Amino acid sequence: MELKILDTNYKPTDIAVGSARSCYFAKNIVTPESASSWDKKNSLLDSIFKAGHHTTLQHYHFTILIEGMSRHLIWRLLHSHMFYNSEQVSQRYAKMKIENFYIPQKANKNKWNEYYKKMFSYYEFFCQKLEPIMKEKLPKFQKHIANKKAQEMARYLLPVGMKAHLYHTINVITALRYINVASFLPECKTEAQEFVELLEKEMLKIDKDLKPLIEFAKNQKAVFPKIDIDKFRSSENVNVFDVVNYDFEINENYAGILRASNIFFDESLLGGFNSYIKLSLSADAQNQRHRRSPAIRLALEDIYKRDFYIPPIIKETLLEEYNEAIEYSYNFFESQKEILGFDEAVYSLVNAHNIEIIQKDDFNEFTHKAQMRLCYNAQQEIFDIVYSQIKELKQNGVNIDNFLPPCAVRFKEGIKPYCPEGDRFCGVKVWKLGFDEYKRDI
Repeated sequence: MELKILDTNYKPTDIAVGSARSCYFAKNIVTPESASSWDKKNSLLDSIFKAGHHTTLQHYHFTILIEGMSRHLIWRLLHSHMFYNSEQVSQRYAKMKIENFYIPQKANKNKWNEYYKKMFSYYEFFCQKLEPIMKEKLPKFQKHIANKKAQEMARYLLPVGMKAHLYHTINVITALRYINVASFLPECKTEAQEFVELLEKEMLKIDKDLKPLIEFAKNQKAVFPKIDIDKFRSSENVNVFDVVNYDFEINENYAGILRASNIFFDESLLGGFNSYIKLSLSADAQNQRHRRSPAIRLALEDIYKRDFYIPPIIKETLLEEYNEAIEYSYNFFESQKEILGFDEAVYSLVNAHNIEIIQKDDFNEFTHKAQMRLCYNAQQEIFDIVYSQIKELKQNGVNIDNFLPPCAVRFKEGIKPYCPEGDRFCGVKVWKLGFDEYKRDI
């Protein structure tokens, strides 16, 4: 056996054609160097691309450094599918800055700056007021992170026009899909167009032979989906349906750090369910990171109404001030909607704004999601959503003993330390609790 990891300096089209030709060469592998000098390279590339044989274009990946993209475009496009990897600046743990906001091109800059300054002042007010409240609730060894916990709740008042920086990794096909769908998005079309134009330039710097594929992507029609949400809508914020119950047992594959359950599939793959979920834009931005848990996300205009999430700690302590901030935000958004249209005014909606999604989970993936989101360090809103899903699964006859927080899974398998978070241990021995005993204040 021989093995070689390709350097990163090869062109995407050389790798694509080399891999395609290797399928039909019995003697040896066709290297990117051989593909590069082959006189029929571009002809074969065009043929396999238009025939839909796209696996050859999935070997090469672009790792993109992005600065100054709105969080709404990240949510609407970059994180709306399964075929990416991202590391993005956290609003939970990094203090936000006033200058990092996106202003629509046709907007009155003075009015938008005034709006952003006002919402940022609310954010800072809640950071300040919540910090001593968090300090009082946190265990002694965690009191030093009270400011981070305060930021986590205050960020609900930040508009989705807040910019972010991130690493974003995609393959060539996904990049071409971005270029294809940018003009068909229900929101952020202008910003999306700016993004794909920059993406095209960077792609062509690496490989000019991608030009025909990019032009094809620009001219391919796409349709943003519409569904009848009333078929799924529930009076509850979480409603599980279409449950396929299939029993399985978790083992070391689920408890280990490398999660071998993602390679060694078992009966957990056969069980699953769908969910109607109402949640905030902030929570769904986190929810999207579970890429094997895809969801239908409608055009926000189709489901818009004044509806927002209130963190429990704020409901107890600062509800009047929170409602004041939300009211100001919706008033501004609705005034700008009349001027700019929903597409561009959307940047002024705050993280707390509630949306509705239809989500699909299989049990294999959901065991991991439960581990991540039933952890007491997880975002509280998503913790509550996943807890509700598991509670409903139990009511549907599903054995929920496999859907546990990470410490409980490790305890079950005898893996120490039970809590894998180290210094970030929440202070509660959750592995000793039953599901009905899980309770969080913050």
